Amino acid sequence: MPIFSNTALSIHDILSDDRKGAMELAAVILQDPNLTVKLLKISNTPHYNPSRQKMVTVSRAIIMIGSEVIRELTLVCSFLESILSSTNKQQANEEIAQAIHAAVHAKAIAIAINDASPEEVFIATLLNHIGSISFWCFCGEQGERIQALIKDENYSREDAEKKVLGFKLIDLGASLSKAWKLGNLVEESIKPKALNKNPRVGLVQLGYEITEALKEGTGSKKYEACIRKIEVLTHQSQKVITEKLRDNTSTAFDIACQFGATDAAMLIQSRLNHSIDFEELLPAFDKKQLQFQISQDITSIISDRFDINLLLETVLEGIHRGVGMDRTIFSLLVADKQSLKEKLSLGWRKDSYEHKVIFHVMETPANIFFHTLSGTQAFWAKPSVNVKMYTLRDINAVGKNECFMMPIFFNKIPIGLIYADRGLSREPLNDEDFTGFKYFTQQANIGLTLYRLQRG
Repeated sequence: MPIFSNTALSIHDILSDDRKGAMELAAVILQDPNLTVKLLKISNTPHYNPSRQKMVTVSRAIIMIGSEVIRELTLVCSFLESILSSTNKQQANEEIAQAIHAAVHAKAIAIAINDASPEEVFIATLLNHIGSISFWCFCGEQGERIQALIKDENYSREDAEKKVLGFKLIDLGASLSKAWKLGNLVEESIKPKALNKNPRVGLVQLGYEITEALKEGTGSKKYEACIRKIEVLTHQSQKVITEKLRDNTSTAFDIACQFGATDAAMLIQSRLNHSIDFEELLPAFDKKQLQFQISQDITSIISDRFDINLLLETVLEGIHRGVGMDRTIFSLLVADKQSLKEKLSLGWRKDSYEHKVIFHVMETPANIFFHTLSGTQAFWAKPSVNVKMYTLRDINAVGKNECFMMPIFFNKIPIGLIYADRGLSREPLNDEDFTGFKYFTQQANIGLTLYRLQRG
């Protein structure tokens, strides 16, 4: 699962570095359009956004919900994106359904006992069986052998795993969570019970105990034992607890749908009387509507004593997602005016976030960057028309692609430019795209003018 692995490690590196913030986190998320849409859809649900303030950009979602919650949501969305694209087995979907169901129960109990971070308990529970879920999504013949040992030879699950694989899947989960740096509570909750002294780990384990008890039925000894445990922890009545457990099952169904785990949702649904309208679960994407919504965000930012970095981040996201560009970057002129250095970027494939994209500004012969900075309007560069402007350095930096560029001004002096292209997908650019690009970059220049006026 290289996509998930890269996402998890990148997020860990960003959040552990005080010099990095919302834009770097947004850049990781925006690498994957499906992940972006799914994350924003979930961020706008009552479960995560009770205030119902519409969020259409990743930057705004990070500010409104908080980087830690967005981190956790991104991990889950990215993980499910990685495994749901595989050829799923029944066992894998059962594991996913149980993980989501257990996570909702664990979070509800965490809220009831005033835990400091119920969302962390939710994620730790959801990823507690990460080894099993990962294995059953990609298991092949080994999975069939384990199932045969359990069914035909009455092996316990752990004994069957050890005989076929040489290790238990819980050990795989512990190794994966450590390698991917998923967080302290995730790692702690996967450890053997004897090594765990953190009471919050008990909430994770209780979440799974509840799902197992519900399988056996509300009259079972397991179910009654869970009710008593919850009663002791929360001091709630049995009636309140049983009603909450029913509500949690409904919530788990909704969350599975939101994450796109529709097969898992069907398994959770077996305990409900819902019917699924799968069309409603698909993320809607309309470029015009998205451009309008992001422009409203920009207007809102400009209309107050705004954060200039948030403005530029939102402008770049508007171009990147609203216009549909592969690579978008805001670069500032360095002191000698001979080159432009990346300030903010989206979609650039780099070895690390420390690496900065550099554009050279050449007057003789005039290249695309010099030409853009010499004017005041947006420039649509085309290799077939502006062939002499594409120098070897430019081709090495960005390739020989059509691209949009706009100079950015402060106090009527050019300080940098915004560049965007489709150099990865090679999709053609058109007049409608150029109009959208011009609108967003003009908003950046208007915002900088107002920013200068506000500062006096």
